[in-house]
Amino acid sequence: MATLIEAQGLTKQYGKTRALDGASFTVQPGRIVGLIGPNGAGKTTAIKAILGLTQCEGSLQVLGLDPYRQRDELAERISFIADVAVLPRWLKVRQAIEFVQGVHPRFRPDRCREFLARTTIKHDSRVRDLSKGMVTQLHLALTMAIDAQLLVLDEPTLGLDILSRKQFYDNLLTDYMDGERTILVTTHQVEEIENILTDLLFVDRGKVVLDLPMDEIPVRYAQLLAAPAQADAARALKPLSERQLLGRHVFLYEGADQDALAVLGEVRPPSVADLFVAKVAGGVA
Repeated sequence: MATLIEAQGLTKQYGKTRALDGASFTVQPGRIVGLIGPNGAGKTTAIKAILGLTQCEGSLQVLGLDPYRQRDELAERISFIADVAVLPRWLKVRQAIEFVQGVHPRFRPDRCREFLARTTIKHDSRVRDLSKGMVTQLHLALTMAIDAQLLVLDEPTLGLDILSRKQFYDNLLTDYMDGERTILVTTHQVEEIENILTDLLFVDRGKVVLDLPMDEIPVRYAQLLAAPAQADAARALKPLSERQLLGRHVFLYEGADQDALAVLGEVRPPSVADLFVAKVAGGVA
């Protein structure tokens, strides 16, 4: 299958601030990609470019289209959930369904009602009477009922409690992913989504600092838990980062001989959060 998103040298300047600085990355069909970065790293600008909401220098193709010049055509094939509710508070649930049905040619109202039937949301309820979690469920139902090839999620569970966040991602995997659709998600709660991701995309100061399938992380990176007596020997192997945890030193390595590391302590694959700290924050926990 053809590459779904292909970006080469994306650059975007806002005054003296360079939001994207020669960013290059690809996204393949059927993947769940975590776009991770600190505040101000360029994530929002990258999403706006992918959605056709801003123009950048460089080359960008989404579903074989120029997203800025062919935005209308692209809008029929992608869906988006932002970090803030955009539904009018006076709107009733059934009116929201009718509205999306009227504006999007690929929206399936029967599928939306099927999703909502699994929740406690009533069709005559107004948005203002729904909890934040229920509004997010409504957004997801409306979005998943669109026959889109790409779903972009920008902090979709911001402000939700842990049960609502878990239900959100469970519904997403159960009802949306089919092996052909693709999800691009940004979040600061990386621990909650690392088990569903197929790919990682780290950005920092407008640059891509990591673009890697999840199954390559244990091959390329290793985390070592070493006793203080082994710390100097571990440092000699030039780790990406070092921190202390419960009296032991925790080192993270790229491309190291894991057999050699095992002599110094316990070796395990790093978590996404630990890898992020090492690659983006310079190893400062």
